[in-house]
Amino acid sequence: MSKKDHADETLISGYASLFGVQDISGDIVCRGAFAQSLLKRPMQALPMLFGHETQMPIGVWDRVFEDETGLFVQGRLSRLEKSRRHINRLVDAGALTGLSIGYRALRSTKRAAGGRDLFELDLWEVSIVAFPMLRDARFSISQSSDPQSFTAIQRTAT
Repeated sequence: MSKKDHADETLISGYASLFGVQDISGDIVCRGAFAQSLLKRPMQALPMLFGHETQMPIGVWDRVFEDETGLFVQGRLSRLEKSRRHINRLVDAGALTGLSIGYRALRSTKRAAGGRDLFELDLWEVSIVAFPMLRDARFSISQSSDPQSFTAIQRTAT
């Protein structure tokens, strides 16, 4: 099932956030919310974490960008560390497929019905999770580096 670039890494990609879609807390990320954060970010990989645990990154996100759908990420999940091999097995089995963003809201408004419209976010990290707040924020093991191939899959799933 998995296609690996190297024996010690698995290439994964997906949408960590989708624009205009309400998460289970009622928040909606607006198009362009990550633009300033991505521009300010030095040309370095974004940490890939498991469940927002900052002590032991599990890989790196090499490509992070906004498109018309949301925040697309592509990265390399490390397979070397013994203490994290259970994560690799769960990813390979399809048991872990969720993505979650770690951020600080810089500009937002509360909605009367609950939740917020998020207009500007300072992106800190993207985590692999079992249950994402935004149910459609998912990744898959990559066969291609083209986000359009993932977009077609994502849109049929929603």
